[in-house]
Amino acid sequence: MEQPGYDYHVDIPGTTIFDGRMAMKGYALNKMCYSFNSRENREAFAADEDAYMANYRLSDAQRDAVRARDILGMIEAGGNIYYLAKLAGIFKLSVQDVGGLQTGRTTEEFQDFLNSQA
Repeated sequence: MEQPGYDYHVDIPGTTIFDGRMAMKGYALNKMCYSFNSRENREAFAADEDAYMANYRLSDAQRDAVRARDILGMIEAGGNIYYLAKLAGIFKLSVQDVGGLQTGRTTEEFQDFLNSQA
């Protein structure tokens, strides 16, 4: 239920809002990423990414983003950053790497930005 004076679907240019609609869109991708809590599942993904993604019935856009290691594309395809962090770890991306991608900065620029905020 919407609250008076609150625009539920705020448009922030360049930002993908993770709301109920995006949660539904990204369910398969997020479920797959959650599975990476298990070492066996991380190893199965590394052994055959396409088969693993097919098992979770990822959409074409989700599969393409995963293959391209496109974190922003995964977010646009409904990925929740907290679940995607599991996948980013498999890709050897740090939290700072992902932060840089999300803000259009290099990892070093993002680290400098964080340090300047302390």
